[in-house]
Amino acid sequence: MELLTSTISEYAVYDWNNLLDYWVFIASLTFLAAELLRLLIKKSLTWNIIGDGITNFLTTGAFYALYYVALGSTYVAIYYYFFDNFRINTIPTTLWSIAICVVLADFVYYWEHRFTHKVAIGWATHTVHHSSPYFNISVAYRFGPLDGVFPVFFSIPLAIAGFNPLLIFFAEAFVQLYQTPLHTEAIGKFPKPIEAVFNTPSHHRVHHGRNPQYRDKNYAGIFIVWDRLFGTFEEEQETVEYGIVTPINSVNPFVVWFHGLVRLSEKLKSARSIAEVLGNLFMPPDWVPNNYRTRPNSAKTTENRW
Repeated sequence: MELLTSTISEYAVYDWNNLLDYWVFIASLTFLAAELLRLLIKKSLTWNIIGDGITNFLTTGAFYALYYVALGSTYVAIYYYFFDNFRINTIPTTLWSIAICVVLADFVYYWEHRFTHKVAIGWATHTVHHSSPYFNISVAYRFGPLDGVFPVFFSIPLAIAGFNPLLIFFAEAFVQLYQTPLHTEAIGKFPKPIEAVFNTPSHHRVHHGRNPQYRDKNYAGIFIVWDRLFGTFEEEQETVEYGIVTPINSVNPFVVWFHGLVRLSEKLKSARSIAEVLGNLFMPPDWVPNNYRTRPNSAKTTENRW
């Protein structure tokens, strides 16, 4: 019990985050090699799959360059600002509080993830992660250019509650890293008690499906119970078709990384009023104005679930 309640240095938590990130990445590369070997044995490995995997890691490099070099210090500084000026308590960093913070970060992640699917400006960046027509562990490293922006707005309440900012940072990373091995077709379903509580490869395959019944389902990070509670759960039944409704059909990293923002900008350019601009930014990705389909040439651009 003393071990669970002993205070842990915030710098130790920061070091744990770096170690966890490093070893998950090494394990992911090893698992990816096994996945590619499996496809090679099945004679299903193609140059497109290899090119797609390379592109996935290139988007990771771009994301880390932008996020950690340009935005990382700002990101943590925002948490410290609210922690220093508005916190209602000071929660010591112990194994207990780390566990609680991870659970809360997972709950927050559910809503942030749901936001990026249901609000167009969020989907403009998150669509990058969903745009691959393949599903292997490299897809876990497929990031959009603004993916590091939205989480901070949802996690500020954790800083106000009194969790140390570096602990929040660790908890967010833990939730993300948990999902890394979920990106695979090599693992089927786990026993029912595990599938009932935790996010699994089966649940996450559904999340990446563009099948009508699979879209916008299974937002969970670690605990699938959030989806069960809030009506967004869907079980994997029929074969999953991966990707987005309007495919990009490219492994060019620039096309992949910017396609969501380009598609959003095209919708914004077609707007005829401030109301339409706001609708294109903050309504669901498939939103169109009431008179949209009666406009000249609208038939060419009515596929809006980008």
